[in-house]
Amino acid sequence: MADERAGRIAEFIGPLRVKPGSKVDLGRDFDPRYKAGLKKREGAELLRTGVSLLAEYQQRLAAQSTYGVLLCLQALDAGGKDGTIRHVMSGVNPQGVRVSSFKVPSAEELDHDYLWRYAHRLPARGEIAIFNRSHYEEVLVVRVHPENLVRQQLPDPARGPGVWDRRYQEINNWERYLTDNGFKVVKIFLNLSKEEQRLRFMKRIDLPEKNWKFSAADVRERRWWDDYQQAFSEMLSATSTTWAPWYVVPADRKWFARICAAAVLGHTLMDIDPQYPDVGEQARNDLLAAKRELEQEAPAGAPADPYAARHPATARAAEGKDTPTGGGRASGAGRQEKRKRG
Repeated sequence: MADERAGRIAEFIGPLRVKPGSKVDLGRDFDPRYKAGLKKREGAELLRTGVSLLAEYQQRLAAQSTYGVLLCLQALDAGGKDGTIRHVMSGVNPQGVRVSSFKVPSAEELDHDYLWRYAHRLPARGEIAIFNRSHYEEVLVVRVHPENLVRQQLPDPARGPGVWDRRYQEINNWERYLTDNGFKVVKIFLNLSKEEQRLRFMKRIDLPEKNWKFSAADVRERRWWDDYQQAFSEMLSATSTTWAPWYVVPADRKWFARICAAAVLGHTLMDIDPQYPDVGEQARNDLLAAKRELEQEAPAGAPADPYAARHPATARAAEGKDTPTGGGRASGAGRQEKRKRG
């Protein structure tokens, strides 16, 4: 079943992946209104399935505590980053997820290299960290507004010709270092059309409960639309790698963008395939001793172990009286069957 789900998800997100080494023209290659032939009512069930899958695999990721996952979300204003995070991560344990939003850098942050503030928010093993905007701001906003590069107090050679190509390479190397050390990097660009952005801005102005989300600076930034499209195209071309590819998610339809984001993150977790750790023979003996002690405390007439009474096969396997599929450790299919019975 896991292989079947992985295959369906890989097929679904295939058109969104930026092929490493390809030359991207954002306006030509990716349609912000693409929806893979789905209808909105179909999307609700797909999103529930994706959220359920993420919850399952995140629990295993935390238990194994070997890999970490970094999810980078990039978009222009009103692209739907906050809503994507809220909906896609609605089923996971909040203790295993950290969200960081990166605004204008502080004076302290400007006193360090440009990746310093992002490195401080990386996930620990077993965690999912989400960057709401990310280190890619350093080749997007900073590129469109080069006065920000001056504020970074770089020596003259570092601001000279080739600065963006160098930054692309530095970012690629940094992400390669992370993945080599067990931290998967997932990169999603929410691709919003200019007209859809205008409509969302108008809604933020017209609805009092959304006024707080609007800033006049958002409209001023919109004047640089073409420059951002060019910066995004070059960024996607230069930094979609085999170890950390970009996925361009159509964002004009929020419901479809959320399905895609769940599928991309779910695909990453299924590729890791984290497993619950074996506790070892001594620890299992301690567990069984504790179980016997607790069984003796059961009230008169009550089952000593209500769970074992309802699920005898699972309980026997836990005590080693039945041999799980694949020997001492359950196979993927065996583990899934246990979860169904549980």
